[in-house]
Amino acid sequence: MSILGWILFGLVVGILARFLMPGRDPGGFVVTIVLGVVGALFGGFLGRSVGWYQEGEPVGFLMAILGAIVLLAVYRVFAGRSRTV
Repeated sequence: MSILGWILFGLVVGILARFLMPGRDPGGFVVTIVLGVVGALFGGFLGRSVGWYQEGEPVGFLMAILGAIVLLAVYRVFAGRSRTV
């Protein structure tokens, strides 16, 4: 996949993760893309290493969204701490 493809995929995954996780989100457009790309890599690696699916299966998209949601939750915890200090 090209770099532009990863950016677009990360944007879609990041937007879906933010939509599925209610609340106010720190960060903007770039943070959404980064969370989506890193979440997709994290979720995909985890799902394939555990053996839940093989590369190219549609469930990989769901794991990408799940990975982005986990990263968004972690990001909210750390971004919330830095603003309250």
